Amino acid sequence: MSPQVTYTVRVEFGDCDPAGIVWFPNFFRWIDAASRHFFAERGVPRWEETAQTLGVIGTPLVDTHTRFVKSASYGDTLTIAVAIPEWRDKSFLQTYRVKRGEDLILECEEVRIFAAKREGGGIRAVPIPPEIRRLCE
Repeated sequence: MSPQVTYTVRVEFGDCDPAGIVWFPNFFRWIDAASRHFFAERGVPRWEETAQTLGVIGTPLVDTHTRFVKSASYGDTLTIAVAIPEWRDKSFLQTYRVKRGEDLILECEEVRIFAAKREGGGIRAVPIPPEIRRLCE
């Protein structure tokens, strides 16, 4: 079983739309922050450091699927449970469960890659560094 890391968010007034519920892009902003928090909590150095030591500049998103179950509003405290249940050669599956107390708000699955700069510009997927994988398993 993959280790799970929890990231907490407090919904602010500005996170909501005119109907008073969280505007959906904010969930993706929080999920992205929770992804980086997962790596930090597992002991992975900041991407600025891994760029120097491993050539890895980050873990960009290449696919996402989200199921919204309930809405969230101003003042809510949300917990985002993050795990990596599947490792591939150059990518991994990262999962998120966003809850308000016991209420499930949304579930999300993302496929991310480990990226390095491509000579001449752009980025490319690289094999997952074993030292990072060890920290995260």
